[in-house]
Amino acid sequence: MNTQPYGLIGTAAQPNIQIPPKIKYVLYARKSTESEEKQVLSIDSQIKEMLQIAEREGLEIVDIRRESHSAKDSGQRPIFNEIVADLRSGRYSGILTWAPDRLSRNAGDLGTLVDLMDQKILFEIKTYGQKFTNSPNEKFLLMILCSQAKLENDNKSVNVKRGLRMRCEMGLWPAPAPRAI
Repeated sequence: MNTQPYGLIGTAAQPNIQIPPKIKYVLYARKSTESEEKQVLSIDSQIKEMLQIAEREGLEIVDIRRESHSAKDSGQRPIFNEIVADLRSGRYSGILTWAPDRLSRNAGDLGTLVDLMDQKILFEIKTYGQKFTNSPNEKFLLMILCSQAKLENDNKSVNVKRGLRMRCEMGLWPAPAPRAI
């Protein structure tokens, strides 16, 4: 068995096979809103479910990171940015999270994760039902799923604006009417 952190093993009869190091995970749980009363159980339920998977599969979790922040805009989440820095420093080599959209709903943060995979810094992203490694097909699927989340965000904005225009055309206030004092 190869004991080096990341290397090749093989013989003349067999091609070299890359053996990844033992993956050290950060468990990342995120809810979209910073409001305490909204999605109150979301983060705790994500952590509970993912800890059960980690225990069942014998995954090494180094840290559990929680964040209440929208992933709509790239580079705006302090905890996510700390995780990226910790991945680059070697503290983690994998991310455990409920779903791909917990990691990214924008092209910038998604690009960062895929670049870390290409650089062999991030070896695996594991979600409730899937895992993504540095294989072309798995990275492609990850990009599709996160791009779908971006599309949902973009469509929500378009649909809200359309609804507000319609209210105005009907002679209604686009928001609650002002109150008399």
